[in-house]
Amino acid sequence: MTGADRAADDFAEASRRGAAEVTATVIVEAPADRVFAALTAWERQSDWIPLTRVRVVEGDGGEGSLVEAVTALGPAVLRDEMRVVRVDAPYEVGVVHCGKLLRGPGVLRCTPMDRDRTQVVWHEWFHLPGGAAGRVAWPVLWPGSKFSLTQALKKFARLVEQGRLP
Repeated sequence: MTGADRAADDFAEASRRGAAEVTATVIVEAPADRVFAALTAWERQSDWIPLTRVRVVEGDGGEGSLVEAVTALGPAVLRDEMRVVRVDAPYEVGVVHCGKLLRGPGVLRCTPMDRDRTQVVWHEWFHLPGGAAGRVAWPVLWPGSKFSLTQALKKFARLVEQGRLP
């Protein structure tokens, strides 16, 4: 098996849904095209995801691009690498978390609503690291993950509604 074959197998494994499923939703008082543009302004995610710096490391931010999000709290650092696998503007962007620790597919969906409002759904299916220990820990970690995603989306909505994003 070549290095390219191993990389393809590794990415295929990361693309499968993991057991750690988390979803957050918010309604944004803005049209879907504007909301989608703000969601896919990758570097600007640093403005609404706490303690996190986001940058595009390969590509233009569109399909096929590699995006890196680094979250740091004191000496603890979590590096998240995501490959953008699908862009259906202004409705959906799909990613695969393909780093060493965070792995699994995710999707950001924008659903247009009446009166120029948009429902945003952020859905992730992470693979649990640590085997049985990870499976035991997930029910304890899940509420914090959901809360964090929800709070980030609420901040995102405020910034879009204030015209500060994108």
